[in-house]
Amino acid sequence: MSKKILIAYFSASGITARVAKEMANAVGAEQYEICPEQPYTLEDLDWRDKKSRSTVEMRDPSCRPAIAKPVCDIRQYDTILIGFPIWWYVEPRIVDTFLESYDFSGKTLIPFATSGGSGIEKAEKSLKEHCPDASWTKGRLLNGSGAADWINNVLKG
Repeated sequence: MSKKILIAYFSASGITARVAKEMANAVGAEQYEICPEQPYTLEDLDWRDKKSRSTVEMRDPSCRPAIAKPVCDIRQYDTILIGFPIWWYVEPRIVDTFLESYDFSGKTLIPFATSGGSGIEKAEKSLKEHCPDASWTKGRLLNGSGAADWINNVLKG
């Protein structure tokens, strides 16, 4: 029996979406974009502005931005890749909304991230805290090429 794979990702600027698509094509996975109910504007994403939406959300650990559309049936997937840009050294709060919206017990979750300069380590720790009943596989920062090779190696292992 083959395992069914979902690549769930949030992408603010298209970079994470591009990585998710490369991996989905490489392994035949379905994709689900975690879209906010209220789309982010360029002003919302201005991390230098202390009053911007992204800054306000990231300063509040309990913030859970609403997601526009749920996954049809998360139970059908065995392995779920969770992709996101690194914001303030961790995953954006909308990814926390996603993780807290489903039961991932017994599922394999694999994080991947994009970033202009931060690592994925703090995000991995945070993700596990939000979803402790899942089986987490070590994630990776994927800013350039190589996403397809990495996920093929992870899934073989």
